[in-house]
Amino acid sequence: MSEIPQEEGSHPMSPFQFREDGFLVLEHFFSPEECDSMRSSIQRILDGMEVPPHCRTEFSTKEEEQLQAQGSSDYFLTSGDKIRFFFEKGVLDERALHAHDPVFKQITHSSKVQELGRKLGLERPVVVQSMYIFKQPGIGGEVTPHQDATFLHTEPLGRVLGFWIALEDATQENGCLWFIPGSHTSGITRRMVRAAQGASTCVEFVGSEPAYDDSKFIPVPISKGGLIVIHGEVVHKSAMNSSAFSRHVYTFHVMEAEGTNWSKENWLQPTPELPFPPLYT
Repeated sequence: MSEIPQEEGSHPMSPFQFREDGFLVLEHFFSPEECDSMRSSIQRILDGMEVPPHCRTEFSTKEEEQLQAQGSSDYFLTSGDKIRFFFEKGVLDERALHAHDPVFKQITHSSKVQELGRKLGLERPVVVQSMYIFKQPGIGGEVTPHQDATFLHTEPLGRVLGFWIALEDATQENGCLWFIPGSHTSGITRRMVRAAQGASTCVEFVGSEPAYDDSKFIPVPISKGGLIVIHGEVVHKSAMNSSAFSRHVYTFHVMEAEGTNWSKENWLQPTPELPFPPLYT
């Protein structure tokens, strides 16, 4: 990805801050009406979907829990091109919304997202996955420190970005994101890969997550409609939602496809029926 230009009269952003910190906070990027339309759409999907008990796979960033839940479930490995449900410590999320729901597809490929992608230097970006995360009052689970590139690996590194949209105010009380600024410059030490055929789990981990210093994390609260752009190697986490208020989020990941190899070992793989769609339309 190239340098991030700044256009006069455009949405305020700090290219220098993004390069330095590994994340970029853009308040009020989406309107309240756009946020409400996504919440209404997800409610419609929920009302029309029944999740069989055997498919209620938990999503977790903890290694042992991942191997026990996702690691033994084809439901997880084949979720990249479908809307599917996952339970993360009381948090329901869904995948592939960018491809199958018109509201989320429009948001993902909106003109302002495309404009931002170009400002970020993305030449040929593709959307690799999307999720709606329900961090419900009192039960919304902790997401432990991690790097997205652990799960979405590319060669070279530095080609994956997360777009994290707050559909409600995200506060320290209801589970906003926390980052270690500058932690995107040290590479990765752990990868989740598809296990060899015949293994007892579908995925396994190579390497290990280091012990992070809690004092280095800073909270990043953001208002409804705000967008956080997340570098694939920046270390981030979120705490349990201990408040009386939910924290709904729509998030999707984009890969710069120009000169990039998507690892064949990643749990998520494009399919002939649904290759990774281009971000720019």
